[in-house]
Amino acid sequence: MKKVLILNANPKRESLNKAMGEAYKASIIGKHEVVSVNIGELDFQADLTEGYDKVQPLEPDLEQLQLHISWADHIVIISPVWWGSMPAKFKGAIDRTFLSGFAFSYEEGKSIPKKLLKGKTSELIFTLDTPVFWYKLVQGNVIYKHLKRTILDFVGIKTVATQYFGPVISSKPEARNAWQNIIARQAAKL
Repeated sequence: MKKVLILNANPKRESLNKAMGEAYKASIIGKHEVVSVNIGELDFQADLTEGYDKVQPLEPDLEQLQLHISWADHIVIISPVWWGSMPAKFKGAIDRTFLSGFAFSYEEGKSIPKKLLKGKTSELIFTLDTPVFWYKLVQGNVIYKHLKRTILDFVGIKTVATQYFGPVISSKPEARNAWQNIIARQAAKL
């Protein structure tokens, strides 16, 4: 039995991303322990007003998010692609929670920090309005590179699967339902 955190990165209270998270959860509930977090329901200041020069105390919702991340064996991130990358509130949550001492630790004399979240896995699910092939080949697949390479790899979380769904903007309800079914079938393999 795994401990699974499903993180809906869409700040909208109701969205396809949230529905996908619910479909994922429904497929594994009872088989695994599951916690769902919707970024849009968290209350926190998204930016670091002084960068990392001064400690900015975490709001209770971000303290709870860190506890969920620490608890989880597997983290499912479901994010829309906005302007080629992730929504600002989700990026703010990462900036505020993936801190030195929690997610990584600098060691004297070493240029690469210690990965404090090593041993965890992640699954990335993206929705976008751009055709998937166009986003990957022409626009450079920015969200994947950003999340996997510069955030998750940096802190030791291994990405084991990635899925893309789109274009959402021109999709019919039947397509969105089919995507949720794909998510549910994939989740059942966990």
